[in-house]
Amino acid sequence: MTLELQSVGRRFGENWILRQLDLSVNEGECVALLGASGCGKSTALRLIAGLDQPDAGQILIHGRRVDGIPARQRRIGMVFQSYALFPHLSVRNNLELGLKIRGLPVEERQNRISGMLDVVKLSAQADRLPAQLSGGQRQRVALARALLRDPLIYLLDEPMSNLDAQLRDELRPELKKLILNGPQPVIYVTHDQQEAMALADRIAVMRSGQIEQIGSPQELYDKPMTTYVAQFIGRPPMNLLEDDDVMVGIRPEHLYFDAEGMPCELINREWHGASQQFILNSPRGELQMISSGDTIVPERPTVAWKRDLEHRFSKSSGFRQ
Repeated sequence: MTLELQSVGRRFGENWILRQLDLSVNEGECVALLGASGCGKSTALRLIAGLDQPDAGQILIHGRRVDGIPARQRRIGMVFQSYALFPHLSVRNNLELGLKIRGLPVEERQNRISGMLDVVKLSAQADRLPAQLSGGQRQRVALARALLRDPLIYLLDEPMSNLDAQLRDELRPELKKLILNGPQPVIYVTHDQQEAMALADRIAVMRSGQIEQIGSPQELYDKPMTTYVAQFIGRPPMNLLEDDDVMVGIRPEHLYFDAEGMPCELINREWHGASQQFILNSPRGELQMISSGDTIVPERPTVAWKRDLEHRFSKSSGFRQ
């Protein structure tokens, strides 16, 4: 493994923010840490980067233990949510600063920066200040700076959360081409499950400082091991219906109108181009349903689903049965 976290823990006072965190990331693999605010994903990233130190466990890069080693000695390329660019320096000078600190000769610095500006399509903006760039351009500067470090590992901390939806869609292919398709392992922190599913080879869903489940996007979607993962992965979230001591889960896209189904009342309806989203009130609780854009809602709606598409969880523990 290129990166390993072994029983890593971090606490503040008496409260453990991370507890017994185990994670391995292979060469060329992107693992997304996905979870709600406060689950510990950014704390884990800071520990890997060397911006903070663990209270338990150890962190290894290429088999070498690095916890306790200063951040500057870990050869990590980090991209922040806030871009972290120097506002008084041009794009070129922002990129050059790290190379200067590393002692690279002037000519080599200039050649590498020119080449990188071509790669990220910012040659025409080389002499502009960050304030003169769009959000997408500033993020590309941050990506270019990380690439110029020749890192062993990339750490991306919600790198697109400050961008609007259209810019995120535009940047995703560039991010894949520049960083995610390379040989280095990537840790990608996000609270956006759609982003995680689009970019990551594996997703670690985090909850209360621990990994609830880790697997490929398809594995987490098809076979969530807890009700928490079931409702965190998928949009809209999985419907959960009580059935004695069992919670029955059914995805919104697996519901359909059927004359022999369960009677419901239509509460809300939204069109999303090729699909529609319905909110229905049923005897077993509120349901969300996704259907094609041309679906006609019956005057007295009744819904059904195929039993082989059900997910069943223990009502007491929340674990899959």
